[in-house]
Amino acid sequence: MDTESLTPEEIVHRLDRHIVGQAKAKRSVAVALRNRWRRRQLPYELASEIYPKNILLIGPTGVGKTEIARRLAQLAKAPFLKVEASKYSEVGYHGRDVESMVRDLTEMAISMVRREKSTEVQEKAAVAAQHRILEALFGEMGLSEEEDMPMDPLLDPSSGEVQFVSDGGLWRPVVVPQGAEDETGGDKGISAEEVQARHEEREQKRQEVRAQFDAGKLDQEIIFIELRDTKSSTLSITGPQGTDAMGIDAEALQELWGRGGGPKFKTRKLTVKEAHKAVMEEEAHALIDEDEVIVEALDRVQNDGILFIDEIDKVIGGDGSSGPDVSREGVQRDLLTVVEGCTVFTKYGDVDSSHILFLAAGAFHFHKPSELIPELQGRFPVRVALSDLSEEDFLRILVEPANSLTQQYKALLSTEKLELTFTDEGLAQIAAVAFKANKTTQNIGARRLMTTMERLLEQISYEAPEMAGQRVVIDKAFVQERLGDAGDDPDLIKYMV
Repeated sequence: MDTESLTPEEIVHRLDRHIVGQAKAKRSVAVALRNRWRRRQLPYELASEIYPKNILLIGPTGVGKTEIARRLAQLAKAPFLKVEASKYSEVGYHGRDVESMVRDLTEMAISMVRREKSTEVQEKAAVAAQHRILEALFGEMGLSEEEDMPMDPLLDPSSGEVQFVSDGGLWRPVVVPQGAEDETGGDKGISAEEVQARHEEREQKRQEVRAQFDAGKLDQEIIFIELRDTKSSTLSITGPQGTDAMGIDAEALQELWGRGGGPKFKTRKLTVKEAHKAVMEEEAHALIDEDEVIVEALDRVQNDGILFIDEIDKVIGGDGSSGPDVSREGVQRDLLTVVEGCTVFTKYGDVDSSHILFLAAGAFHFHKPSELIPELQGRFPVRVALSDLSEEDFLRILVEPANSLTQQYKALLSTEKLELTFTDEGLAQIAAVAFKANKTTQNIGARRLMTTMERLLEQISYEAPEMAGQRVVIDKAFVQERLGDAGDDPDLIKYMV
């Protein structure tokens, strides 16, 4: 990870491109990310003693907690995984083992590094893939190398008997096919010149096929090609914590029980375009050193990994001592073990979670952060309260982010050759309606804008194919006509209040 140029100010600036407001949270995660780079510059003995300052994000749904964490991981090019704390349980109860989140993060890192390595070998893979596709095409057209006649008849005695005949005082070799006779009853032969002519004709046809392949003219041609069989193993071993936690190597058992034996292949019928993509992936995979992928992935998980634990307030138990609250404190204690640092066994090797950055988030509507067990509170020293979104924030969200909803709808409808335009008054009215809906029904934050926009543009999206070439202006009157004062369907409001 190269984050030298990502100063905290630059990190905040890049987060601002996608997330409106929440300056405190952006500053906190920016400092946390910069500290990872700083730690990398220190000697190993000192770096191993510096632990990440985990962050607890406190705020209602839809204000940007998840988006901040996800965008931060993208900036750092770090393995990132979001999990829901409520789906885990204390060991012995129904649910997933807390340590499985580290295994899932490791799988994410393996996939990330493998994709990067695959990109690096694309040129070599493209050459190998082109050769395999062309050979399959040549085979379909009777132009394969195996069918080429040799340039020198002496090199292929199996094609017939080699004899020397006088030609103008010179002796030259002639292949006489076994059992072949001419009109006079004598043997007839194939001269070297004819062999040469046939070879040149075949090679010319092969070159023509290559040119058509490069030009994409053969993309829809059907070929039969042998590919690695990637279907999952028929041997299935299940357990509450998965095979990794149980210490079971399913692949080793496959081989032990006679169901392994290395990769298997099967012949598939595909178009040239489909086959080229599949062969490219297979060739790229063959060029990648899997041991190198695992070593790099484990390093990234342990030093750059980011785990986002959402709904952490849901594992705070109530006052009762029975029912679903029984295991909640146990989940917190299991989380504490992983957050403060432990060694987790994975099928790729042991992973130390001591330097993984943990971001936890919760709405804390019914509980307070102080109700978490003290030890877990201490492992999240940085706490940030995210503010509710105002009507002005809603308006900014509609237009400022690079992936704003208005830009998305414009792009989608432009595929139907329909031009969509939003006026300032129209945007302000959309923000006002969405903000009011949050106040009168249920506050779901910025997600309310998606509900409002979908209802506003539903009819246009439905009729778009018949409106090609038209221009639709979304102004205040249009919004009032389609939505009135409610951003949600009136028939649904009674179920929300």
